Amino acid sequence: MLTGKQRSYLRGEANNLDPYVHIGKDGLNDSIYEKIDEVLDDHELVKIRVLDNSLEDIKDVAHNVCEKMGADLVQVIGNVFIIYRKNMEEPVYNLP
Repeated sequence: MLTGKQRSYLRGEANNLDPYVHIGKDGLNDSIYEKIDEVLDDHELVKIRVLDNSLEDIKDVAHNVCEKMGADLVQVIGNVFIIYRKNMEEPVYNLP
């Protein structure tokens, strides 16, 4: 669980990130979850875009991804959400 200060720090770090994963009309499936898991292992902080042709609600998608991946939701803005999962072996970010 992230504190407000940690969430604020991660939002600032995510400003310069481009979305690594795009969720389209097929919604969430096993290949999307595998891709998100790989990106979380590599980067810890991931920006994900839900495309306009997706039939799913952005907040539902964000919560489902966080629950399945064991990640924390940092922020939801428009069709983009940011998630964070700490890499225990090689952490990228030192949270305040």
